[in-house]
Amino acid sequence: QVQLVESGGGLVQPGGSLRLSCVASGLRFSRYTMRWYRQAPGKEREWVATITGPDNTGYADFVKGRFTISSESTKNTVYLQMTSLKPEDTAMYYCNAFGVQTYWGQGTQVTVSS
Repeated sequence: QVQLVESGGGLVQPGGSLRLSCVASGLRFSRYTMRWYRQAPGKEREWVATITGPDNTGYADFVKGRFTISSESTKNTVYLQMTSLKPEDTAMYYCNAFGVQTYWGQGTQVTVSS
């Protein structure tokens, strides 16, 4: 059974940082493209970042220069380091594994507020 479990969300002040983690189990990690998405209340889910290898990453324009996606294959884990957080980054953040099938985690809440 495939599971993606996110963690690391929380309440942070504007300008602060958080690191999200997503641990994948039940799938061959190296065969999947890993992505982070987010969904704010009342808005559609939007893509944030993708990693398909240690040097192959992509970012939505609104997070470029502030967020960094990385992975640790030995731990089947993908990370999202978020810096210079803004109130508009407030959302539920979801991990996604894209391959032969697509899987989603349950999400971790990030709230940016003073």
